[in-house]
Amino acid sequence: MTGIRPATGTRPARVPRPRTSTGAAHRLLPLAEQLLGAPLPLRLRAWDGSTAGPEGAPVVVLRSRRALRRLVRQPDELGLAQAYITGELDIDGDLTDGLRTVWGAARERGLRPPKLTLTDRARAVGTMVRIGAVGPRPPVPSSRARLGGALHSKARDRAAISHHYDLSNDFYALLLDETMAYSCGYWTQDEHEGDDGGDGEQGYGPADAQRDKLELVCRKLGLGPGSTLLDIGCGWGSLALYAAETYRTRVTAVTLAAEQARYVSEQVGARGLTELVEVRLSDYREIRAGSYDAVSTIEMGEHVGDAEYPGFTATLHRMLRPGGRALVQQMSRGAVAPGGGAFIESYIAPDMHMRPLGDTVSLLEGAGLEVRAVESMREHYTRTIRAWHRTLEERWAEFGALVGEETARVWRLYLVGSALAFEEQRMGVDQILAVRPSERGHSGMPPTPRRWYGEGDPR
Repeated sequence: MTGIRPATGTRPARVPRPRTSTGAAHRLLPLAEQLLGAPLPLRLRAWDGSTAGPEGAPVVVLRSRRALRRLVRQPDELGLAQAYITGELDIDGDLTDGLRTVWGAARERGLRPPKLTLTDRARAVGTMVRIGAVGPRPPVPSSRARLGGALHSKARDRAAISHHYDLSNDFYALLLDETMAYSCGYWTQDEHEGDDGGDGEQGYGPADAQRDKLELVCRKLGLGPGSTLLDIGCGWGSLALYAAETYRTRVTAVTLAAEQARYVSEQVGARGLTELVEVRLSDYREIRAGSYDAVSTIEMGEHVGDAEYPGFTATLHRMLRPGGRALVQQMSRGAVAPGGGAFIESYIAPDMHMRPLGDTVSLLEGAGLEVRAVESMREHYTRTIRAWHRTLEERWAEFGALVGEETARVWRLYLVGSALAFEEQRMGVDQILAVRPSERGHSGMPPTPRRWYGEGDPR
């Protein structure tokens, strides 16, 4: 009955129109979708308490106008990461769910942020003016790596390694288990299996997975009493100490990180292994001579560099006697972000380079090594990193007191993002076993690998 007035002669009741929200989140939502190039898969909450975006989605909290200044000037992964690690931007709830949602949307929708025109930027600035977010460029977080010199020169490599591994031995002792192994574990049981038997024994956990990895490496390398092992990139000595204590192998442990060298040397003395383990603070390119029974490099090859990798594989070959074995445990990645992405390259592992698994195998073969076995450990790394992340969250106050809130947030973002990268197959990790055959092709390898995974002499 539209258009017919009531008999009383009064005007019809006015139907209230929906009020247009003017909170910061409602003004920002169109800008965020413009920068993203698609509907935002997340919900926004701004510093004024306003919210906008799809109901039920993970909530991104903009705690400061400074986050906007950072993102408008750098609307990419690095800008988002810097806003997060400074606390200007946060996720309300589980960070893993938030990142999984974003990456899932990127895959499903093929999101590619558009190039911003001058008009786009002017519109963004206009929005920022209206919400009072205009201001100077925020400073770069202090935790960012700052390297100088030629790429993969010895001095720059030393600085890059120091940035990541010399954070402090106390930090890594807090994060890792008692093995101090900072690499992918090998999970042979479900976590906590057997911890409910009432006998007071602890269940299977991260330290057990690391010991199972170390045992597997020693078995694949065929170590035994009197064997000689060169461990390039020895970390905090988990493999070197295990091989010496368990297999009575003579080990030369090499690292570029001064903090690691100090820690391993202390452990060698404390465990009475001075006759079996030699620790060298050295670049792998400074190792001149060798005729080792085995060479290991556990997640060190990623730091070598793409152009330098053929020289690295030649070093592995040169260090081995004929019939000697090399085990390379190494992460892999496709052509997209071979360094791990802008955040990883800037805040965690500068100058790192990963390549597809097949390319690494080809480079090892090109150096004269015969690849005998490749074992994927991708799912194992998801479990390993999530165990580290769980420790970080459980002991958050201790980490903050030790390294500061900003660095703790860097590591939270790093661990969550890395675990998802392995879970979603954007990264891989593999153990590659190779041998230096004799001139007549003798390898000395066992006919089958079954003893590597069972009882008995694995050689």
